[in-house]
Amino acid sequence: MPELPEVEALALDLRGRLRDRAIVRVDIAAFSALKTFDPPLSALSGTVVDDVVRHGKFLDVSASGVHLVLHLSRGGWVRWREELPKLPPKPSNKSPLAARVVLDDGSGLDITEAGTQKRLAIYVVRDPADVPGIVRLGPDPLSDEFTPTLLRQILDDAGRAQIKGVLRHQGTIAGIGNAYSDELLHAARMSPFKPASSIDDDELEVLYDAIRNVLGEAVDRSRGLAAADLKGEKKSHLAVHGRKGQPCPVCGDTVREVSFADSSLQYCPTCQTGGKLLADRRMSKLLK
Repeated sequence: MPELPEVEALALDLRGRLRDRAIVRVDIAAFSALKTFDPPLSALSGTVVDDVVRHGKFLDVSASGVHLVLHLSRGGWVRWREELPKLPPKPSNKSPLAARVVLDDGSGLDITEAGTQKRLAIYVVRDPADVPGIVRLGPDPLSDEFTPTLLRQILDDAGRAQIKGVLRHQGTIAGIGNAYSDELLHAARMSPFKPASSIDDDELEVLYDAIRNVLGEAVDRSRGLAAADLKGEKKSHLAVHGRKGQPCPVCGDTVREVSFADSSLQYCPTCQTGGKLLADRRMSKLLK
Protein backbone atom coordinates (compact mmCIF):
# COMPACT_ATOMS: atom_id res chain seq x y z
CA MET A 1 0.00 0.00 0.00
CA PRO A 2 1.44 3.41 -0.94
CA GLU A 3 2.07 5.49 2.19
CA LEU A 4 3.26 9.02 2.84
CA PRO A 5 6.78 8.76 1.30
CA GLU A 6 5.60 7.03 -1.88
CA VAL A 7 2.59 9.31 -2.35
CA GLU A 8 4.80 12.35 -1.77
CA ALA A 9 7.22 11.09 -4.42
CA LEU A 10 4.34 10.29 -6.79
CA ALA A 11 3.01 13.82 -6.37
CA LEU A 12 6.44 15.27 -7.15
CA ASP A 13 6.93 13.03 -10.19
CA LEU A 14 3.46 13.72 -11.57
CA ARG A 15 3.78 17.46 -10.93
CA GLY A 16 6.75 17.55 -13.26
CA ARG A 17 4.94 15.54 -15.92
CA LEU A 18 1.47 17.11 -15.74
CA ARG A 19 1.82 20.77 -14.76
CA ASP A 20 0.62 23.15 -17.51
CA ARG A 21 -0.55 20.19 -19.59
CA ALA A 22 -4.09 19.96 -20.95
CA ILE A 23 -6.33 17.02 -20.03
CA VAL A 24 -8.31 15.79 -23.04
CA ARG A 25 -10.47 13.38 -21.05
CA VAL A 26 -10.55 10.91 -18.18
CA ASP A 27 -11.83 7.41 -19.00
CA ILE A 28 -13.23 5.12 -16.30
CA ALA A 29 -12.74 1.38 -16.74
CA ALA A 30 -13.87 0.36 -13.24
CA PHE A 31 -17.04 2.30 -12.46
CA SER A 32 -17.03 1.21 -8.82
CA ALA A 33 -13.84 3.26 -8.30
CA LEU A 34 -15.55 6.59 -9.08
CA LYS A 35 -17.09 7.86 -5.84
CA THR A 36 -18.57 11.19 -7.00
CA PHE A 37 -20.99 12.43 -9.67
CA ASP A 38 -21.03 16.24 -9.28
CA PRO A 39 -19.08 17.72 -10.94
CA PRO A 40 -19.15 15.05 -13.66
CA LEU A 41 -16.02 13.36 -14.94
CA SER A 42 -16.37 15.40 -18.14
CA ALA A 43 -15.63 18.56 -16.11
CA LEU A 44 -11.93 17.63 -16.38
CA SER A 45 -11.97 17.66 -20.19
CA GLY A 46 -10.17 20.72 -21.54
CA THR A 47 -8.71 21.73 -18.18
CA VAL A 48 -5.04 22.58 -17.62
CA VAL A 49 -3.16 21.00 -14.71
CA ASP A 50 -2.08 23.57 -12.13
CA ASP A 51 -0.45 21.31 -9.55
CA VAL A 52 -0.24 17.84 -8.01
CA VAL A 53 -0.10 17.65 -4.21
CA ARG A 54 -0.49 15.15 -1.40
CA HIS A 55 -3.00 15.10 1.45
CA GLY A 56 -2.03 12.23 3.74
CA LYS A 57 -2.20 9.24 1.38
CA PHE A 58 -4.44 11.05 -1.13
CA LEU A 59 -3.12 12.37 -4.47
CA ASP A 60 -4.72 15.61 -5.67
CA VAL A 61 -4.42 16.70 -9.30
CA SER A 62 -5.83 20.24 -9.54
CA ALA A 63 -6.79 21.44 -13.01
CA SER A 64 -8.53 24.74 -13.75
CA GLY A 65 -10.47 24.68 -10.49
CA VAL A 66 -11.43 21.00 -10.65
CA HIS A 67 -9.66 18.37 -8.52
CA LEU A 68 -9.05 14.76 -9.49
CA VAL A 69 -8.34 13.08 -6.16
CA LEU A 70 -7.04 9.52 -5.88
CA HIS A 71 -6.77 7.19 -2.91
CA LEU A 72 -4.74 4.21 -4.08
CA SER A 73 -5.61 2.04 -1.07
CA ARG A 74 -3.91 -1.36 -0.85
CA GLY A 75 -3.43 -2.36 -4.49
CA GLY A 76 -3.64 0.87 -6.46
CA TRP A 77 -0.89 2.55 -8.46
CA VAL A 78 -0.33 5.23 -11.10
CA ARG A 79 1.68 4.45 -14.25
CA TRP A 80 2.96 7.06 -16.68
CA ARG A 81 2.64 6.12 -20.35
CA GLU A 82 4.27 8.02 -23.18
CA GLU A 83 1.66 6.78 -25.63
CA LEU A 84 -1.86 5.66 -24.82
CA PRO A 85 -4.28 3.64 -26.96
CA LYS A 86 -6.46 5.90 -29.06
CA LEU A 87 -9.70 4.16 -28.07
CA PRO A 88 -11.12 4.42 -24.54
CA PRO A 89 -10.72 1.25 -22.44
CA LYS A 90 -13.63 -1.15 -22.17
CA PRO A 91 -14.98 -1.77 -18.66
CA SER A 92 -13.72 -5.12 -17.36
CA ASN A 93 -13.67 -6.83 -13.97
CA LYS A 94 -10.61 -8.82 -15.03
CA SER A 95 -8.36 -5.93 -16.04
CA PRO A 96 -6.31 -4.06 -13.41
CA LEU A 97 -7.01 -0.78 -15.23
CA ALA A 98 -9.39 1.43 -13.24
CA ALA A 99 -9.07 4.76 -15.08
CA ARG A 100 -7.00 6.56 -17.69
CA VAL A 101 -6.05 10.24 -17.89
CA VAL A 102 -5.41 11.29 -21.50
CA LEU A 103 -3.29 14.38 -22.21
CA ASP A 104 -3.21 16.56 -25.30
CA ASP A 105 -0.21 14.82 -26.92
CA GLY A 106 -1.51 11.26 -26.43
CA SER A 107 0.51 10.52 -23.30
CA GLY A 108 -1.03 10.19 -19.87
CA LEU A 109 -1.67 8.08 -16.81
CA ASP A 110 -3.04 4.62 -16.21
CA ILE A 111 -4.57 4.25 -12.76
CA THR A 112 -4.52 0.56 -11.88
CA GLU A 113 -5.47 -1.72 -9.02
CA ALA A 114 -4.10 -5.20 -8.41
CA GLY A 115 -5.89 -7.94 -6.49
CA THR A 116 -9.50 -8.89 -5.97
CA GLN A 117 -10.31 -6.42 -3.18
CA LYS A 118 -11.28 -3.28 -5.07
CA ARG A 119 -10.75 -0.34 -2.72
CA LEU A 120 -9.18 2.27 -5.01
CA ALA A 121 -11.20 5.49 -4.89
CA ILE A 122 -11.44 8.29 -7.45
CA TYR A 123 -13.12 11.62 -6.68
CA VAL A 124 -13.87 14.61 -8.92
CA VAL A 125 -14.53 17.62 -6.69
CA ARG A 126 -14.36 21.40 -6.65
CA ASP A 127 -12.51 21.43 -3.34
CA PRO A 128 -10.35 18.67 -1.76
CA ALA A 129 -12.29 19.25 1.47
CA ASP A 130 -15.30 17.75 -0.33
CA VAL A 131 -13.59 14.35 -0.03
CA PRO A 132 -14.66 12.88 3.35
CA GLY A 133 -11.34 11.11 3.92
CA ILE A 134 -9.36 14.32 3.43
CA VAL A 135 -11.46 16.50 5.71
CA ARG A 136 -11.05 13.91 8.49
CA LEU A 137 -7.25 13.70 8.23
CA GLY A 138 -5.11 14.33 11.28
CA PRO A 139 -1.91 16.40 11.16
CA ASP A 140 0.80 15.54 8.67
CA PRO A 141 3.78 14.07 10.60
CA LEU A 142 6.31 16.00 8.50
CA SER A 143 4.57 19.37 8.86
CA ASP A 144 5.61 22.16 11.21
CA GLU A 145 2.31 21.62 13.01
CA PHE A 146 3.43 18.18 14.17
CA THR A 147 5.40 18.92 17.34
CA PRO A 148 6.31 16.78 20.38
CA THR A 149 3.60 18.63 22.30
CA LEU A 150 1.00 17.65 19.71
CA LEU A 151 2.20 14.05 19.75
CA ARG A 152 1.85 13.99 23.55
CA GLN A 153 -1.72 15.22 23.22
CA ILE A 154 -2.45 12.53 20.60
CA LEU A 155 -1.06 9.79 22.84
CA ASP A 156 -2.93 10.99 25.91
CA ASP A 157 -6.19 11.23 23.96
CA ALA A 158 -5.69 7.68 22.68
CA GLY A 159 -5.59 6.30 26.23
CA ARG A 160 -4.83 2.59 26.43
CA ALA A 161 -5.06 2.04 22.67
CA GLN A 162 -2.07 0.19 21.20
CA ILE A 163 0.49 2.55 19.69
CA LYS A 164 0.57 0.64 16.38
CA GLY A 165 -3.12 1.37 15.78
CA VAL A 166 -2.79 4.99 16.91
CA LEU A 167 -0.04 5.65 14.38
CA ARG A 168 -2.04 4.06 11.57
CA HIS A 169 -5.30 5.91 12.23
CA GLN A 170 -5.56 8.55 9.51
CA GLY A 171 -7.80 10.79 11.58
CA THR A 172 -5.08 10.93 14.23
CA ILE A 173 -1.92 11.22 12.11
CA ALA A 174 -2.11 11.43 8.32
CA GLY A 175 -0.10 9.26 5.96
CA ILE A 176 1.35 6.45 8.11
CA GLY A 177 0.21 2.95 7.16
CA ASN A 178 1.02 -0.62 8.10
CA ALA A 179 4.56 -0.69 6.74
CA TYR A 180 5.92 2.56 8.11
CA SER A 181 4.25 2.11 11.50
CA ASP A 182 6.25 -1.14 11.80
CA GLU A 183 9.40 0.64 10.68
CA LEU A 184 9.25 3.67 12.95
CA LEU A 185 8.31 1.54 15.98
CA HIS A 186 11.36 -0.62 15.27
CA ALA A 187 13.49 2.53 15.02
CA ALA A 188 12.01 3.72 18.35
CA ARG A 189 12.63 0.27 19.92
CA MET A 190 9.00 0.17 21.03
CA SER A 191 6.46 -2.66 21.15
CA PRO A 192 3.56 -2.24 18.72
CA PHE A 193 1.22 -3.31 21.55
CA LYS A 194 2.42 -0.63 23.99
CA PRO A 195 -0.51 1.48 25.31
CA ALA A 196 -0.24 5.00 23.92
CA SER A 197 -0.81 6.80 27.22
CA SER A 198 1.89 4.72 28.96
CA ILE A 199 4.65 6.29 26.85
CA ASP A 200 6.74 8.50 29.12
CA ASP A 201 8.48 11.73 28.14
CA ASP A 202 11.81 10.08 27.25
CA GLU A 203 10.05 7.47 25.11
CA LEU A 204 7.97 10.18 23.47
CA GLU A 205 11.10 12.04 22.39
CA VAL A 206 12.52 8.84 20.86
CA LEU A 207 9.22 8.07 19.11
CA TYR A 208 8.90 11.60 17.76
CA ASP A 209 12.44 11.50 16.37
CA ALA A 210 11.75 8.09 14.80
CA ILE A 211 8.60 9.38 13.09
CA ARG A 212 10.35 12.41 11.65
CA ASN A 213 13.54 10.55 10.68
CA VAL A 214 12.09 7.33 9.23
CA LEU A 215 9.51 9.17 7.13
CA GLY A 216 11.81 12.07 6.26
CA GLU A 217 14.61 9.79 5.09
CA ALA A 218 12.16 7.70 3.04
CA VAL A 219 10.86 10.87 1.37
CA ASP A 220 14.43 12.00 0.63
CA ARG A 221 15.33 8.63 -0.91
CA SER A 222 12.16 8.59 -3.01
CA ARG A 223 12.38 12.18 -4.22
CA GLY A 224 13.19 12.31 -7.92
CA LEU A 225 12.38 8.66 -8.58
CA ALA A 226 9.92 7.75 -11.31
CA ALA A 227 6.72 6.03 -10.23
CA ALA A 228 7.96 2.72 -11.63
CA ASP A 229 10.91 2.70 -9.21
CA LEU A 230 9.18 3.66 -5.98
CA LYS A 231 7.94 0.23 -4.87
CA GLY A 232 11.37 -1.32 -5.20
CA GLU A 233 13.01 1.55 -3.33
CA LYS A 234 10.60 1.18 -0.43
CA LYS A 235 10.99 -2.58 -0.13
CA SER A 236 14.78 -2.47 -0.25
CA HIS A 237 15.00 -0.18 2.80
CA LEU A 238 12.51 -1.86 5.15
CA ALA A 239 14.08 -3.17 8.36
CA VAL A 240 11.27 -5.39 9.68
CA HIS A 241 8.07 -4.95 7.67
CA GLY A 242 7.56 -7.84 5.26
CA ARG A 243 10.75 -9.51 6.57
CA LYS A 244 9.30 -12.28 8.74
CA GLY A 245 11.90 -14.95 9.43
CA GLN A 246 14.82 -12.80 8.29
CA PRO A 247 17.50 -11.37 10.59
CA CYS A 248 16.97 -7.94 12.10
CA PRO A 249 19.51 -5.58 10.48
CA VAL A 250 20.22 -4.00 13.88
CA CYS A 251 20.68 -6.95 16.25
CA GLY A 252 20.47 -10.09 14.11
CA ASP A 253 17.47 -11.59 15.94
CA THR A 254 14.75 -13.19 13.82
CA VAL A 255 11.97 -10.84 12.73
CA ARG A 256 8.62 -12.10 14.00
CA GLU A 257 5.04 -11.59 12.84
CA VAL A 258 1.60 -11.15 14.37
CA SER A 259 -1.27 -11.94 12.01
CA PHE A 260 -4.71 -10.36 11.98
CA ALA A 261 -7.80 -10.99 9.86
CA ASP A 262 -6.67 -8.90 6.89
CA SER A 263 -3.18 -7.68 7.78
CA SER A 264 -0.08 -8.46 9.81
CA LEU A 265 2.69 -6.65 11.65
CA GLN A 266 6.37 -7.48 11.94
CA TYR A 267 8.75 -6.65 14.79
CA CYS A 268 12.08 -7.59 16.34
CA PRO A 269 11.78 -9.15 19.82
CA THR A 270 15.27 -8.08 20.92
CA CYS A 271 14.93 -4.48 19.73
CA GLN A 272 11.30 -3.89 20.67
CA THR A 273 9.91 -6.24 23.34
CA GLY A 274 12.86 -7.19 25.55
CA GLY A 275 13.01 -10.60 23.88
CA LYS A 276 9.35 -11.41 24.54
CA LEU A 277 7.34 -12.91 21.68
CA LEU A 278 4.01 -11.19 21.11
CA ALA A 279 0.93 -13.39 21.07
CA ASP A 280 -0.31 -14.15 17.58
CA ARG A 281 -3.98 -14.51 18.41
CA ARG A 282 -5.02 -15.59 14.95
CA MET A 283 -2.46 -18.41 14.80
CA SER A 284 -3.29 -19.43 18.38
CA LYS A 285 -6.92 -19.95 17.41
CA LEU A 286 -5.93 -22.05 14.39
CA LEU A 287 -3.76 -24.31 16.55
CA LYS A 288 -6.51 -25.05 19.09
